[in-house]
Amino acid sequence: MQIALAPMEGLVDEILRDVLTRVGGVDWCVTEFIRVSDRLLPQSSFRKLAPELAEGAVTRAGTPVRVQLLGSDPACLADNAAYACTLGAPAIDLNFGCPARTVNKSRGGAVLLKEPELLHAIVCEVRRSVPAHIPVTAKMRLGFDSPDGALDCARALTAGGAQQLVVHARTKLDGYKPPAHWEWVARVRDVVDVPVYANGDIWSVDDWRRCREVSGVEDVMLGRGLVSRPDLARQIVAARQEQALAEMSWDDFNPMLADFWRQARGKIAPRYAPGRLKQWLALLTRNYPQASELFAELRRENDCERIDALLGVDTQAIRQRALA
Repeated sequence: MQIALAPMEGLVDEILRDVLTRVGGVDWCVTEFIRVSDRLLPQSSFRKLAPELAEGAVTRAGTPVRVQLLGSDPACLADNAAYACTLGAPAIDLNFGCPARTVNKSRGGAVLLKEPELLHAIVCEVRRSVPAHIPVTAKMRLGFDSPDGALDCARALTAGGAQQLVVHARTKLDGYKPPAHWEWVARVRDVVDVPVYANGDIWSVDDWRRCREVSGVEDVMLGRGLVSRPDLARQIVAARQEQALAEMSWDDFNPMLADFWRQARGKIAPRYAPGRLKQWLALLTRNYPQASELFAELRRENDCERIDALLGVDTQAIRQRALA
């Protein structure tokens, strides 16, 4: 069994990847998508969204970080994939699942599920351009407005050379509305000969068990479920091994939150850092009443030094290094 951390644009950045993978249980993670249009991107574009490339393409926990590309031009995606590999990418992931309207309007993400032939062409070109030892993988939804074409899309991706599929068990129009249709993951698994990961609506160990029963796959990609319950991957691993593991308490979690804030203060502009903290806290309220209390205290607070005081975190040294 493998567990991956999902590439959630605007949420799971290098800081959250670092913090969550150090909790344990995550086998690999993926960057936020790097948008490819009509040119070879400069190194800075890759370093911005995949700074782990400078550290061996792993988080501090040693968890591999795959580079995800999004676009619709096969040749341009192939060129950028090849370049990412020269920078140290351990695998190239292709995004065919993003439901954002602005992304879909520019022919990126889930809208491409309307064109299985293009999916095949993209993966073929990327696979051809990337060294043979570097895996090419893909993330897809069940379709744009219907799951009717899901199997054709899965076949197109694997025939093109995708060595692994992550299936978010919803369509683009479903967005993130429950339920996820795990039964379609089983159908995809039946028509391809590569590993298939289930994604969507896995918030707890019980959800993972139900997903495994319905989909027939053990491997999962966790998104909001792991962000809102940082030890979920570790809990699933323990359950798979039929071991008991105490859930992470708020007291256990507090050092992680403090570390997240320290990193945010050092890497994110002061006007944006509070928003990133509140974004994570809002998701944590699902499982921690204390997060709700802290979120209420911070809701209207945008002064970083006052947030330092509320969290009991000294960030002076970090800020001085950032200015140096």
